Amino acid sequence: MSTAEPNIDRVIDAPSDNFVYRILPRWLWPHAQLARWDRPIGWQLLMWPCFWSSALAANALAAEGRLNLALFAFHLFLFFVGSVAMRGAGCTYNDLVDHDIDNLVARTRSRPLPSGRISRRNAKIFMVVQSLVGLAVLLCFNSFSILLGILSLAVVAIYPFAKRFTDWPQFFLGLAFSWGGLMGWAGLHGNLSLAAILVYVGAVAWTIGYDTIYAHQDREDDALVGVRSTARLFDRDTKIWLTGLYGLTLVLLLSACLVAGAAFPAIIGLLVAGGLFAWQIKVLDIDDGAQCLALFKSNNRVGAIVFLGLVAAIPFA
Repeated sequence: MSTAEPNIDRVIDAPSDNFVYRILPRWLWPHAQLARWDRPIGWQLLMWPCFWSSALAANALAAEGRLNLALFAFHLFLFFVGSVAMRGAGCTYNDLVDHDIDNLVARTRSRPLPSGRISRRNAKIFMVVQSLVGLAVLLCFNSFSILLGILSLAVVAIYPFAKRFTDWPQFFLGLAFSWGGLMGWAGLHGNLSLAAILVYVGAVAWTIGYDTIYAHQDREDDALVGVRSTARLFDRDTKIWLTGLYGLTLVLLLSACLVAGAAFPAIIGLLVAGGLFAWQIKVLDIDDGAQCLALFKSNNRVGAIVFLGLVAAIPFA
């Protein structure tokens, strides 16, 4: 009894030394777990396409002598806050939709809803609160960006159901998680361009790749309960598919940089990211759940490196 007590309010796939458990009051833990504050990788991966697109837009504006650095920095802050809020709202919505399925999968059974640590009513209230934070962030942008942000909700609403009707739920996740590839450019330019669309499609391919690695943790449980995924679809051919998806990501991001006129540091960033992609593919063992989780999380470094390359390119525009 005494040994089990420290973990009674935890989820099994989150680090136990996270700030959630060190700083937040115990009554707030189920809310934090619903929003995945104890697993920041989700909002980080949601944020990077926003940052990429905004930095690419900044390069294009700098080349024209029209870049407002303060506005660019402010937009990065907004994208950070918005990513945390909307990722949390999305995860809460996803858990509400998947309540019954999560109870059948070993990795998700300890989440707040299936374990009974929070009621569906309180989860819905929390989802609304997070969505209002996201709305407040969205209203800080121009009218074109606001409309664009609202349109993303259609894709967000579909994603939790995708695993029930297609082997490609990761594609729908990519459509939702990559929306920032459009928003960053729209925020600074007030329109869309070919460069922004290339970033968006490249981020979709990236998302399918890294979330396939993530989904391999649940491959066997998913098969038992009838949940579909690219991990089950690709199976032993996953490395071949990853080569194509990550390769497509690099080609599209490189094309976006060339179209927007980003200088050589952006290309260097992509080359380093390509090296990290190659490493992921080389070492991947789809039967090792812990390694799959670690490789999935390593994509945060990929996002950061691409962004830093784009920022470093701005003075050369």
